[in-house]
Amino acid sequence: MTTENVRHPSLIAPVGHVEPVPRRIRGTLGGRVAFDTRRALYVWEWPAYPQFSIPVRDMVDAVLIDEGHSEPHGAGPARRHTLKVGSEVREGAAWVWEGGAPEALHGTVRFEWDALDSWFEEDEPVFVHPRSPYSRVDALRSSSSVRVELEGVVLAEAPRCVKVFETGLPTRYYLDRLSVDFTQLRPSGTVTRCPYKGTTSGYWSFDGEAATHEDIAWAYDLPTFQANRIAGMVAFLNERVDLYVDGELLPRPSGQLG
Repeated sequence: MTTENVRHPSLIAPVGHVEPVPRRIRGTLGGRVAFDTRRALYVWEWPAYPQFSIPVRDMVDAVLIDEGHSEPHGAGPARRHTLKVGSEVREGAAWVWEGGAPEALHGTVRFEWDALDSWFEEDEPVFVHPRSPYSRVDALRSSSSVRVELEGVVLAEAPRCVKVFETGLPTRYYLDRLSVDFTQLRPSGTVTRCPYKGTTSGYWSFDGEAATHEDIAWAYDLPTFQANRIAGMVAFLNERVDLYVDGELLPRPSGQLG
């Protein structure tokens, strides 16, 4: 790997990797508990983050209905099932691992995340996907100056920032709102969630002379406590703007949105 255009650590868990989850994991659907386990497993079906695999014996109100179809799922073959919890039915929502998958996964089921109404680690809700035990998110105050331009227009200029270092992603630079020229930006209705930082409170786009640039900046007014230093600050998407840090134009990352 070269470091010329990559300025962040790579992800380390290979596809098919399995680890125990040292936390109580619960999922709900229709107001009922689908499963409740202290024996969940992390399984990496792709490198970016894991999924939870739940022992079938730890299902509570969930019933699995075999759909008679198998296909590969990163870590190995799995058989598709319908999930039924009370009157709620979710077709194709569950995958029971078959022979050919790592032995530790046998007797466990991986649920489609959005098929459930809510997920909990201990008593805390989890959004989007499980948090990887190998990922860190550090928000550090920095005296680095930051200037953001697009099509030659200065969108923000700040004497300092908060840098967010998230495993596998480019460094993000969060700026005080007084450093952002909101007269150049258009509010967007986009909302995204991050399992590490929380739910965004705002997105902004830029209508340039050459093109419209959607959702190039965002903010978390009420981030998770791990990322509380970015509360109310604004970050710009490195991949789509010209970002100068301490006077140096950074190369735009590619294929690393997040």
